[in-house]
Amino acid sequence: MYFTDRGIEELEKRRGEEEVSLAWLAEQLRTFVDLNPDFEVPVERLATWLARLDDEDDDI
Repeated sequence: MYFTDRGIEELEKRRGEEEVSLAWLAEQLRTFVDLNPDFEVPVERLATWLARLDDEDDDI
């Protein structure tokens, strides 16, 4: 298990029953990066990966 899995598991445990829009998620990611600019690149990579999940032409 990766160290980050603990945070993901906590997120799922605490908020796993909630439904949110992608617009809400995007706003939370922007806020997080504003507060934590050192995480801009990883958040950008995650957002791009999520945005392109269904793209058949992209190699992941």
